[in-house]
Amino acid sequence: MENKLGDPITETGAVRELLAVDTDLYGLAKIVAQSAGGMVTIEDPHSKVLAYSASNEAADPLRVQSILGREGPREYLRILQQWGVFDRLRQTDEVVELPAHPELAIKHRLAVGIRRSGDDRAGTALGSIWLQEGERPFKAGAAEVLRGASAIAARIISRSLDAPSTEALLIQRLFGARGEGVDVPSVAAALGIPVTGPAAVLGFALSGEASAARDRETLGSALRLRAGAFRRDSLATLIGDRAYVLLPRYQSARAVTAWTRQLVDQLESASALILRAAIAIPVPELGHVARARLEVDRVLDSTAATFPRDRVTTLADSRTAVLLGEILDLIAARPELHDPRLSALIDYDRTHAAQLEASVNHYLRHHGDVRAAATALSIHPNTLRYRLRRAQDITGIDLDDPADRLLLELQLARHRRDDRPRAARS
Repeated sequence: MENKLGDPITETGAVRELLAVDTDLYGLAKIVAQSAGGMVTIEDPHSKVLAYSASNEAADPLRVQSILGREGPREYLRILQQWGVFDRLRQTDEVVELPAHPELAIKHRLAVGIRRSGDDRAGTALGSIWLQEGERPFKAGAAEVLRGASAIAARIISRSLDAPSTEALLIQRLFGARGEGVDVPSVAAALGIPVTGPAAVLGFALSGEASAARDRETLGSALRLRAGAFRRDSLATLIGDRAYVLLPRYQSARAVTAWTRQLVDQLESASALILRAAIAIPVPELGHVARARLEVDRVLDSTAATFPRDRVTTLADSRTAVLLGEILDLIAARPELHDPRLSALIDYDRTHAAQLEASVNHYLRHHGDVRAAATALSIHPNTLRYRLRRAQDITGIDLDDPADRLLLELQLARHRRDDRPRAARS
C-alpha cells in the first residue's frame, strides 16, 4: 500500500524513533530533518515559528524569512490560503505536497497539520510541520515520518497548553495538593491575599455520573467566575474530581452558606451540574487552608449516601454522618472486623429466600418497637417476632443485649453501604 506521495506506508525505524522520543519541539525538528531528509520548521496555527532545524545553503528565501521574522511572509501566506493548504492542514491528517515554484523562489515542500487528539478536543488545530527539500530529494518514508512527528508535536504542545500556570500551581500548593511545607507568606504575597484573618474554604463534588473531564472543566470555569463576582480576592482551583474555593477574611458563616446554596442551585439550572458542597468556616489563617480542605473532603466523602438531603453542609452539621462513615470505612478495610454472624444471616436469606436481615434491620431502626417495624414491613407482628427468634438462633446474637445490638447495627450499615451501586457512592 502507498500513500498519496508514493511512499510505502510502513513503520520505518525513523517512525519508531519518533514514537519513543521524549523531547521538545526543537529536538523534534532536528530528528525529523535527519529522518526525512530536509529542513524543518514547526509553526503554530497562526504561522508563527515555534521551532526549526538547522539550515544550510539550500534554504530558500521563504525559509530564511520565516525564521528571521518568526513567521511566514504575508504574501506567501495569502497564496497558501488561496490554494486551500491551510484548510487541508486544519481538517485532515494527510501530508500535503507543495511543488517547487521557481518563479516564487520556493522549493519543494511537504507539510502536515498538528491536531489535538482526544474525545473532548478532537480536531483542534495546534499548528503545522513543514519540511523543505534541500540539495537531495526527501528520503523514502518522509511522509510517514511527518505523520509520526505530528502526533509527537501534538503531545508536546498539548502538555504546554494544559500545564497549569504559576498562579494555578501556587493556589494548589496553598490547598495542600502539591506537597507539604508551602511558604504561606510568599504564596500570599504572590497571590495578593492576606495571610491572617478568618477565611472560608468550600469544596464541591459532582454527584452521580457527572465526572467527565468536560464537566470538571465547566465546574472549574463557573466557580472561578461566580466566586470572583462574590469576592474579588477569592481563589478557585480544581484538584482531581473536586473543586475548591477560598474566600479570604470572610467571617459570616450564614452569608457564605447562603451564597453556596445559591451557587449550587444556579449551576444546576444553568449547566445541569448536580453538585454537593461542604464548607469549612472559620479557617483561622492561610496556613490552615490545606487542613480545611481535608475537612471538607471528609464531609464530601461521608455525605454522598445522604444526597440530596445534604447538598450543602459543614463538618459541624454532618459530624454524625462523617464519623460514622469513617468508622464504616475502617471496618470495611479490615476483614477481621467483619462479623461472621452477619454473613451467616445473609447466607441463610440467600439460600432460603427469607427476609431475616431486613426484619432485623427494621426492628433495630424502630428501636425494638415490633409493631412499628412490622407495619413498615407490611407483615403481622407475630411474623416479625418469629423472624427475630429465627435470626437469633442462626447468629447467636442477643437482640436484647445493647452491645450486641450496637455491633449488629454497625455491621448492617457497613453491609448496606458496600452493597450500594457504585454510582450512588459518588
